[in-house]
Amino acid sequence: MAGLFITLEGPEGAGKTTNRQVLADGLAGHGVEVVLSREPGGTPLAEQVRELLLTPRDEPMAVDAELLLVFAGRAQHLATVIRPALQRGAVVLCDRFTDATYAYQGSGRGLDRARIAQLEQFVQGELRPDMTLLFDLPIEIGLQRAAARGRLDRFEQEAQAFFQRVRQGYLEQARAEPTRYHVLDASQPLEAVQTQVRALLPALLQRLQGR
Repeated sequence: MAGLFITLEGPEGAGKTTNRQVLADGLAGHGVEVVLSREPGGTPLAEQVRELLLTPRDEPMAVDAELLLVFAGRAQHLATVIRPALQRGAVVLCDRFTDATYAYQGSGRGLDRARIAQLEQFVQGELRPDMTLLFDLPIEIGLQRAAARGRLDRFEQEAQAFFQRVRQGYLEQARAEPTRYHVLDASQPLEAVQTQVRALLPALLQRLQGR
């Protein structure tokens, strides 16, 4: 039986990690094997790539180098964690995936989407998420939440205009693929957002039963 690949996307401070656990608990309560992962990262090697990507340094990172690092970590993540889990029928809940690359490196950095698409096909083949939850909120709120967590990483230190482009990139993707995307209002109190997440459980369980 094939599993389900669900990704959680959104700008900084959207609460993806917290709500991923809510969804995981709900699925596990019905006896479903759930694998939690994240990008960049997800394996020991890919976590080292994550550190390269997120740690602020004096040497500026070239945009193409950033893009290639993202997909290098993704290739390792797919081979080591995601594909094996899906093959045994698990549900993979991943905090960010390739939609983040289109939003951050594409919309945010201004890279040609065709270049990203070439790497997407090379690294992933035909594998795409079955469902993507987009936690959307105003940039100002998200950045305030991110700052409250402590020291900002290399991406979180970008200017507000960068994050506005990222948010718009996400929303454009959601409009382009309405059957895959579920847009949730992440500006609401946590309990309200969690209610939105739990409301998705019946449809997910039904999809699993059909596989």
